[in-house]
Amino acid sequence: MAKTIDELSSRWLKRASGSLSEEESRVLQSAIDRKPVSRDINESIAGQASVGDRIADNMARVGGSWAFIIGFLLFLAVWTAGNAWLLSRDAFDPYPFIFLNLILSMIAALQAPIIMMSQNRQAARDRLDAAHDYEVNLKAEIEIMALHEKLDELRRREILSLQTEIAELSAHLKRIDARLGWTGDR
Repeated sequence: MAKTIDELSSRWLKRASGSLSEEESRVLQSAIDRKPVSRDINESIAGQASVGDRIADNMARVGGSWAFIIGFLLFLAVWTAGNAWLLSRDAFDPYPFIFLNLILSMIAALQAPIIMMSQNRQAARDRLDAAHDYEVNLKAEIEIMALHEKLDELRRREILSLQTEIAELSAHLKRIDARLGWTGDR
């Protein structure tokens, strides 16, 4: 029984095939072809990442870690202790640590856009994941509906078969009753 996207979209999605999105059409076609729709999104995204994208992701990963925070706190403690107490007369950045403020400002000025680039890439990845999840869920629903249709058809055939068998048994009992000369209902 050849099925078409038009038939399945009206039966299962209750919409005309012209109003389907590209993803919905692809899912219906995969149901017709009996092919899976699931795929590894990370593989396809990893191949598209440029060198700058990978650097931004790695910098965001390092900059957002406890190791970086603890290491940076240690650096700040060494800087301030070294300039305030150890090198008190020969301190290259005496209190109020103007050079340290300049370094921190430059790091923040560079780190913020790099982290934002990584977050934008992550948001795009999340959108792809959500679209893929929708396709997989839609395919699962379609397959479940198809199974329900098959079970309903099997149940209908079984009921028709039972009705036929009951009619045949009833006719057979009537013939036996007629041979034995019995009349009336039992």
